[in-house]
Amino acid sequence: MDLTTAIEMDSKKLLNLALQQGGDYADLYMQQTTFHSIVLRDGEVNAASTHNEGGLGIRVVSGQNTGYAYTESTLPRDREEAARTASYIAQGLIRRTKPAPIATLNLPDRYRIVRPWEGFSPQEKMPFLYDLNERIFSADKRVEKVTAQLSDATSHIECYNSLGIHCSDIRPMASLSVTCVMESGGQRESASASRSFRMGGEFLHSAMIRELAQEVLDRTSFLFGAKQPNGGEMPVVMAAGGSGILLHEAIGHAFEADFARKKVSIFSDKMGQRICNPGITVIDDGTIPCNRGALNVDDEGVPGQKTYMVTDGILTSFLHDRISAGYFHTEPTGNGRRESFRCMPLPRMRATYMDNGRDTEEALIASVKKGLYVDTFSNGQVQIGAGDFTFYVKSGYLIENGKLTQPIKDTNIIGNGPEALARITGVANNCIIDNGTWTCGKGQTCAVSCGMPSVLVASLTVGGRV
Repeated sequence: MDLTTAIEMDSKKLLNLALQQGGDYADLYMQQTTFHSIVLRDGEVNAASTHNEGGLGIRVVSGQNTGYAYTESTLPRDREEAARTASYIAQGLIRRTKPAPIATLNLPDRYRIVRPWEGFSPQEKMPFLYDLNERIFSADKRVEKVTAQLSDATSHIECYNSLGIHCSDIRPMASLSVTCVMESGGQRESASASRSFRMGGEFLHSAMIRELAQEVLDRTSFLFGAKQPNGGEMPVVMAAGGSGILLHEAIGHAFEADFARKKVSIFSDKMGQRICNPGITVIDDGTIPCNRGALNVDDEGVPGQKTYMVTDGILTSFLHDRISAGYFHTEPTGNGRRESFRCMPLPRMRATYMDNGRDTEEALIASVKKGLYVDTFSNGQVQIGAGDFTFYVKSGYLIENGKLTQPIKDTNIIGNGPEALARITGVANNCIIDNGTWTCGKGQTCAVSCGMPSVLVASLTVGGRV
């Protein structure tokens, strides 16, 4: 008996044990992840770490009940005990389902690894951090401190479920982030920049190092001439790229189907209705090659796909896992995601962005007599139900008589997600996906990305000087 056959037989046994108390559905999620990180501080690579984790998560769904158990053990008795535990938690009294014969899905490879991280030594990675450090310090005498972190992870995933589906995936993730601190005349400013892709060692190349160094230098230097703007209600032009984090947080979560199923989302009863102006299309996409949010297959064995949540202003789809898809009598959209084998899957975003419009950014700015242009966001807060949000704006410009004038910093944008979406009156044709180290939290963390073209929001509250 070969290893593949043995694993398949073991999976059938575990699925049968998971459904022994009854239930509609069961699945197994096996994960093995290796993580590496090195950090440069004070001109030296002086910290490094390696972490390995792996285990098995077993879920049983019975009507509205879900049982979940996991184990880090590879011993058969411990895995079987986890299956029985999940079964008893779910206490399926509706019907007893027999697992279907197993068939393996053929999946596309959206993140083919050219050079595996296994065997890529710290000594080979360190020169890239030193190069980044040197480029930043040599470019500007005001630079006082540089901190950079390079991390990589490779996860091997196996999924089996009682529908007879088996799939496997090898998921790489590489991230490089840098923070620069400058000081001049007693004024200190700092800014950060990052890149993250599902790639192997080919992620590291000199062009990316040059680009990242210039970006963090420009962002930090910009802040010395920037001022906090006056507050009040005003039109806001959001720049292409990282402004998509507002789209993700203030609007995207409300499209996740578990919130809609529980009537928490403000969009729960608006399927098929117009929720914003024509010409606005919002997408959640797991198919962008090498993107941080890309998935060949989600954590429930559903192939990655591209989902149009809003099409020409009409709400056309929520983001579904298998449970919400069953509730709404539709197909799952490949959004069942989990942090690790220790967690149950939930509807989660992947790469969320707004499609191109017909305007230009220049035309949007020219249409504003007095307002704000914002291009770099930091942390924010949002209430999923009502959609109220507050986001910290790191940098941008005043718009006066249709032109960008005074650089601004350190302000807040306050509003309501659905209202802000409805107040978008112009969408440019310059969509950019921001490839930073975006991470979404929803009780568990998942890697995501975001983006958008430049958009004009007719009115938002800007916090600042009175």
